[in-house]
Amino acid sequence: MNNIETESPKIYIETYGCQMNVNDTEVIFAIMAKEGYGRTENMDEASVILANTCSVRDNAEQRIWGRIEQFKSVKKKNENVIIGIVGCMAERLKDKLLDCRSVDLVAGPDSYRRLPKLIREASDGHPQIDTILSREETYDDITPVRIDKNGVSAFISIMRGCNNACSYCVVPYTRGAERSRNPNTILSEASKLFDNGYREVTLLGQNVDSYYWKDPDTADDDINFAQLLEMVAKIDPSLRVRFSTSHPKDISNEVIYSMGMYENICKHIHLPVQSGSDRMLEKMRRRYTREWYLERVAKIRSVMPECGITTDIIAGFCSETEEDHLQTLSLMEKVGFDYAFMFQYSERPGTLAAKMYPDNVPPEVKTRRLNEIIELQGVLSLKSNEKDVGKECKVLVEGTSKRDSSEMCGRASNNKMCVFPREFPDGFISETDVSIPGIVTSGKINVGDYVMVKVTGCTSATLICELL
Repeated sequence: MNNIETESPKIYIETYGCQMNVNDTEVIFAIMAKEGYGRTENMDEASVILANTCSVRDNAEQRIWGRIEQFKSVKKKNENVIIGIVGCMAERLKDKLLDCRSVDLVAGPDSYRRLPKLIREASDGHPQIDTILSREETYDDITPVRIDKNGVSAFISIMRGCNNACSYCVVPYTRGAERSRNPNTILSEASKLFDNGYREVTLLGQNVDSYYWKDPDTADDDINFAQLLEMVAKIDPSLRVRFSTSHPKDISNEVIYSMGMYENICKHIHLPVQSGSDRMLEKMRRRYTREWYLERVAKIRSVMPECGITTDIIAGFCSETEEDHLQTLSLMEKVGFDYAFMFQYSERPGTLAAKMYPDNVPPEVKTRRLNEIIELQGVLSLKSNEKDVGKECKVLVEGTSKRDSSEMCGRASNNKMCVFPREFPDGFISETDVSIPGIVTSGKINVGDYVMVKVTGCTSATLICELL
């Protein structure tokens, strides 16, 4: 008997870009599983190959064009395999992707429920395209098939889309308008994850702190992001709660106070500033000023002095001067970010900036400014970690250290990565109060355990710790 004919079809997905895309891939796997598709990490045995794509920067799209060429080599070996591009790049480029004649289907972020039908019709030799954005789709009734490696941390999408229309950003055009998910489905998903051994969830949204749910069947039952945070935190004290990404204009006092109230809401906020110059912030349509941003940082630290703050920074936005750049550097020093994602400005077709502002900062200037930002952030990250030397913190064990198999690693509440021995020595007497629930104080340490550690050293990226 030919085993290939009796085996269930398999789907292979490569995921690019943000955490939301990772969660979307998990949703696609769940949808396709109901159609009898198994998951594979070997594209040569796949019946369907998908790339879940990002359009935030040009180099992300260029990577996909390169991958399409490699997918074609699989198609030469198996002409029946379906090649598809899904996600933000599919939404943005639509016809261009099909016109390259190397892709069988194109589906935007709100079209995943229709993927089985698109695949069937593409299999009949008819290329398919479905990029209709929705004002309602949240996939809230679909239980994602988790693709994480450790079984400890999982993403939960709580809203989709963005209404901010920053001048440089393509997301509103590829993800559509904001819509929030029913909180009952969020709580149900988080509870199931906890029951299945997960000990950390990250609530996701393009602009997570603008989450707002109003029950269509009642007039007075509405829930904002601060309330949702509390509801998830109350599932169990052993379930850590994180969230990403916050917009500075929406990080309310209520959210900050909720974080401060619950030990299991992690003390870390990713707060993209993009620039330290008011002139640039106005041109970017960020809807806050330098002073507003610094006030928000001050408020966060007044309530949670140990809160980790990370950010995104763009170098070389349209007409950025040396003074604008220096303002960014000075803001970085004033805040003392723990970490930053730093990029050169990449013009995105169709955005307000592409229509209105010339991309007139020379490439070599962008590169030099970006390098200065990266260099400064390296110094700031090291300073931040040096302040933690001698401190004690609670860590959720995520896995084996990549650099040393004799050590384990995990993140503290402030999102800093910690490395520590993988087991307590024989005869070790713990310094940790054994009455603290959920803390492992002896024997071998396993993924998913909580341990108390003391920071004994650091690099700019890692806290080096001993067990308590």
